[in-house]
Amino acid sequence: MPELPEVEIIARSLAPQLVGRTILEVERLDWERMVETPSADAFRREIAGRRVLAARRRAKWLLLDLDHGLTLALHLRMSGRLEVHPATAEARAHVHLIIRLDDQRRLFFDDERKFGRVRLLDAAGLIALDTAYGPEPLDDRFTVAELGRILQGRRARIKPLLLDQRVIAGMGNIYASEALWLARIHPLTPACAIEADGVTALHAAIRQALTSAIEHEGSSLRNYRNGYGLRGQNQEHFLAYDRHGHPCQRCGTPIERIVVGQRSTFFCPACQPAPPG
Repeated sequence: MPELPEVEIIARSLAPQLVGRTILEVERLDWERMVETPSADAFRREIAGRRVLAARRRAKWLLLDLDHGLTLALHLRMSGRLEVHPATAEARAHVHLIIRLDDQRRLFFDDERKFGRVRLLDAAGLIALDTAYGPEPLDDRFTVAELGRILQGRRARIKPLLLDQRVIAGMGNIYASEALWLARIHPLTPACAIEADGVTALHAAIRQALTSAIEHEGSSLRNYRNGYGLRGQNQEHFLAYDRHGHPCQRCGTPIERIVVGQRSTFFCPACQPAPPG
């Protein structure tokens, strides 16, 4: 699933292609269940003639702000891709949504597994989406003190806690593993057991893992592409994730893999010692 860096890169790559353009019509919507709200017919009707004012991200949602106060919210889930193509481009069988623009280019929502979702939101709907998620980890308001407040008193293990979108927005399996390796924290450590210096280290590590991934255009393991259809390169810079059996880049100890909360988790048993008990 695309995580914060990938959705951020998609938003940045779509912005120069979509902002200022007017949506002419929904050319294809052959999987109507992907539209969560409003109805598929209302969705087609409401976005026709709307101009795109901005492309941005909230958590793992891509948000296209339209004129007249509407926002087109798209979530890629497991296999979704959003790309802009010329009028002559042939759509693959898994392209379930095509939006035609006033320059005749088309926005393709390619989703092989049909898990992706679309919402058309008014101001109240946008507020509801925003409040469903925790703070943005790259926002200036996400301070060491704020992270400490989040972890305080929580006995949940730190790895699955980082994946809880209600706690911190946008973090996923890849970057949680990367951040914990950078901070030298074992993934099974109870959140409340992380002391002050560990909170400081984890805060810096979260920001470093996400910022580095954005600089490398995101991680393309399977489906992820940016808005131009190009792969990211961050998978070539992983420190822990997907490196089972490879030597730790700090100490040389082989990276291990365990399953935490039904998710593969990668860590160095020497640099990230297990918590007591």
